[in-house]
Amino acid sequence: MSGELRFEQDLVRALLRDQHPDLADLELRDVNGGWDNQQWRLGEGLAVRLPRTERAPGLLLTEQTWLPSLTERLPLPTPAPVRIGKASSLFEHTWTIARWVEGEPADHSPVTRSEAAEVLAGFLRALHHRAPADAPTNDSRGISLAGMQVDVDGWEELVGDYADAAREVWKRAVAAPASVGARLWLHGDLHPANVIVRDGMLAGVIDFGDMCAGDPATDLSAAWILLPAGTESRFFDAYEQADEATIARARGWAVLRALGLIRIGRDGRLGLPGGKPTWEPAGYATLERVLAEK
Repeated sequence: MSGELRFEQDLVRALLRDQHPDLADLELRDVNGGWDNQQWRLGEGLAVRLPRTERAPGLLLTEQTWLPSLTERLPLPTPAPVRIGKASSLFEHTWTIARWVEGEPADHSPVTRSEAAEVLAGFLRALHHRAPADAPTNDSRGISLAGMQVDVDGWEELVGDYADAAREVWKRAVAAPASVGARLWLHGDLHPANVIVRDGMLAGVIDFGDMCAGDPATDLSAAWILLPAGTESRFFDAYEQADEATIARARGWAVLRALGLIRIGRDGRLGLPGGKPTWEPAGYATLERVLAEK
């Protein structure tokens, strides 16, 4: 499969008739966005997601396996799977019918209300519980920053004058004491395209394909990635469970995620395949917020 692959509504309708005929006559609408999965809105309350990259079937399987057991305790809407599509002669991979989360992704409609700090903190407090021994792990989420191979020398080319300050935050994050507690459930990929906003307020969290167990600092980087400038302290006060070392690691993750957003977004601005032009300004906004904090 390819990230540029697109499926047509006729295939989705055929899959529904074959495996979920009671839903096959609901209105089906194309949805812009998506990376690993292509999505359609089904009726008013559902969404169909078909994998279109090599890694996407595994991401959907993670959601199908683990998200239903977690979503009941989460205080924000999530795209919890309600039906599972099986591989068949029509389509060779699993696919999902999930709850539709109403609103706009934050890379198009940013969070602007300061009280979102408490909303995000409450969501992460509810999510960050001890994960079972067989919970998935991720080689790029929830892990020790000290063990990551990061090309800090290449940051000047990407972000110019921001590079020195970014490296200093990264250096402090790597030097911070590692997480020593139990591995906690993580979303693993909290960035603007994976949260939903209504009227400036955080209103939903989507795309749990990278959910895993590990160091909560990965998710706590969302304090700078998603929230308005100056609300980080308000967020951590409400979260209540992060010590200074965890916050230092979270700032390192925020720098790393900001650079990733800028890199991917710049590809889109230049018209390169797979780019997301809305991500570059989101990445710079993240970098400015995390570097403004002393």
